[in-house]
Amino acid sequence: MGTGTGKVTGGCMCGAVRYEAPEAHAVVYCHCKSCRAHTGAPVVALAGYLKSEIIWSGDERSIYESSPGIRRGFCRKCGTPLTWEGYVEELGGDLIEVFISTTDDPDALVPQFHIWSDERIEWFDTVDQLPRYRGWMHDGSEPFNHGTVMEGEGPSA
Repeated sequence: MGTGTGKVTGGCMCGAVRYEAPEAHAVVYCHCKSCRAHTGAPVVALAGYLKSEIIWSGDERSIYESSPGIRRGFCRKCGTPLTWEGYVEELGGDLIEVFISTTDDPDALVPQFHIWSDERIEWFDTVDQLPRYRGWMHDGSEPFNHGTVMEGEGPSA
């Protein structure tokens, strides 16, 4: 269920680390505290792949284990955050999500839903009609909202 058209390429700011992947399985907005801390952004957009689908070239990316079983990839030369990596039981495999701002054509990767909305910064929202999940969307839960989170209807309401 990809959203792009064909191959996705990208890499870090300095060009030392590059990657190539097929069409993304899903593209999401993530509001979790860890992704925000890793990137310094109020929300991130990620494109998801199975680990075996991404081909890396150039320098090897550095890996930081941000919590047990969760890894964060980045360029050791310029510091660009590149990935969220972990085993996702519901998907039956190792998942790598690349930050879409590191792709060569981020316009080709349009987010499909929001995850970890319960951790959203209260003053920040996006204007869209996408489904919003309180946590991880593959846990069987239903979206709590479609569209912006209005005052008084926050993620924990």
